[in-house]
Amino acid sequence: MSGLVDVHAHFLTPEYVEAAIAAGHGSPDGMPGWPSWDASAHLELMDRWGVEVSLLSISSPGVHFGDDTAARRLARHVNDAGAEARRAHADRFGHFASLPLPDVDGALAELAHAADELGCDGVTIETNAGGRYLGDPAFAPLWTELARRRTPVFVHPTSPPHAEAIALGRPRPMLEFLFDTGRAVSDLLFTGTLARHPGVPWIFTHGGGVLPLLADRLELFRTAFTGDTGGPTVPEQVGDLWFDIAGTPFPHQVPAFERAFGTEKLLYGSDFCWTPPAAVDAQLAGIDAATQPAGTTWRELTTRNCARLFPRLSPA
Repeated sequence: MSGLVDVHAHFLTPEYVEAAIAAGHGSPDGMPGWPSWDASAHLELMDRWGVEVSLLSISSPGVHFGDDTAARRLARHVNDAGAEARRAHADRFGHFASLPLPDVDGALAELAHAADELGCDGVTIETNAGGRYLGDPAFAPLWTELARRRTPVFVHPTSPPHAEAIALGRPRPMLEFLFDTGRAVSDLLFTGTLARHPGVPWIFTHGGGVLPLLADRLELFRTAFTGDTGGPTVPEQVGDLWFDIAGTPFPHQVPAFERAFGTEKLLYGSDFCWTPPAAVDAQLAGIDAATQPAGTTWRELTTRNCARLFPRLSPA
């Protein structure tokens, strides 16, 4: 595969947007409103950007708005729609199926449907589900099944609890998403969830958010304040996860990430359609203008990494 693989690409349906607005998400995560999406326009932009395959997912606020039954219906709808886009353009689109957490039974049922009947490339969840983070013991059956299947799990940030109070009236993707990624990973670490479910291929976003700066501090607290001095360090455990470089990867984020965790599990992400085309243009221009890794390019490196995680995207 010669072109980029975009693991952080979003789609929408009118029915999904209508359901989200009806549930109070007219300004989702403090953003001004909802973008638009259609497959043909997305494909034209992919050609412009040199993206060969985009793995489509539903972004925050996800599919669960408080009612389990409604969330199961909405997850089924968006997953059937995502699978149809994948079938219609099998060489260009992949699909991460949405799971209706915190409804674990519903998530397990939808995982079986999406994986066994729809042929999804992985699943997507949010960094917290109604304020419950990923180390919650109730979620363990889902992690066990995902580990058994070796299903990639794309974890998209969402607003944290009490977001309106702490975001100071600003869009939560600006700051809170980056902190919530750090909060979710730290919860997986400190609850032992990562260690208990080593077969789950976790993918996190935006170059790890705040993690490149905070991994050493987390390790300090793990050892000095909890007395846990055995096992792999926090940087070692974080380095076993996958991360995309959506957002503003250069000049600072990716170099900081590389120093902290290396580049063997970095993937490309655009964050389209929530990131406007002009901003994706600027992101890719920054990636191409940056100092390239030794003997390769950031485009080639992320595509090679992606082929290890998604065998069907491996070069023929």
